[in-house]
Amino acid sequence: MDYKNLIVKKEGKIGIITIHRPEVLNAVNIETILEIEKAMHNFNDDKNILVIIITGEGKSFVSGSDISKLAKMDSLQAREYSQIGQRVLSFIENIEKPVIAAVNGYALGSGCELAMACDIRIASEKAKFGQPEVKLGIIPGHAGTQRLARHVGIGKAKELIFTGDIIDANEALRIGLVNKVTPPESLLEEVKNLANKIIAVGPTAVKLAKTVINRGIDTNFTTASSYETEAFSLIFSTEEAKEGLKAFLEKRKPNWKNN
Repeated sequence: MDYKNLIVKKEGKIGIITIHRPEVLNAVNIETILEIEKAMHNFNDDKNILVIIITGEGKSFVSGSDISKLAKMDSLQAREYSQIGQRVLSFIENIEKPVIAAVNGYALGSGCELAMACDIRIASEKAKFGQPEVKLGIIPGHAGTQRLARHVGIGKAKELIFTGDIIDANEALRIGLVNKVTPPESLLEEVKNLANKIIAVGPTAVKLAKTVINRGIDTNFTTASSYETEAFSLIFSTEEAKEGLKAFLEKRKPNWKNN
């Protein structure tokens, strides 16, 4: 399909979504969020795509929500906007395929929330992160209050949300908000290298591992461990597990059928 606010392409087994609204530093509105949802569903349905990358065009990842649109919302419209955003980010978070955020610049408000919904975040040295909504007299609406606390701890999340402070990439790395910081010119290369490392391993194993981690994180340890046991036993019924174990014993690379 044609996209108005995104650039969507495939590179081998990698799907790449680039937010492209340069006139507003890639700020998102409902239309953009729904386009992201459509692109994610298309990549999810494409069996040839094993890893998805989300990034932004230019000097911004996503600078936040389009404030010119927010300023015109009444309570019911704001509720709908929050619900749509949370639905789309939940889909990104829970899709079986790994999703990597290549954070090239400003990741503020909805941009920080989008990055946090991805499985892994690699940041350019020029990236900036924050939930500055309180400076506008509002609060995060796309589950930023919940994901930020889960990523960096409740105390640090409260500090960042209560003050609206914006932090740089190195501080984001220090507090655990991002996995790695790279020079801006090598950001996409680093992210694609990581994507290819994931592509090289058992695809079903990666999908099950992601599902178990996500299901288990919000429950108690005993229940979460039981999810792992069920997934661990299930994967032994697959040809993938048989091939991986056999290849190790035969000292060769596995031949994954989906790869």
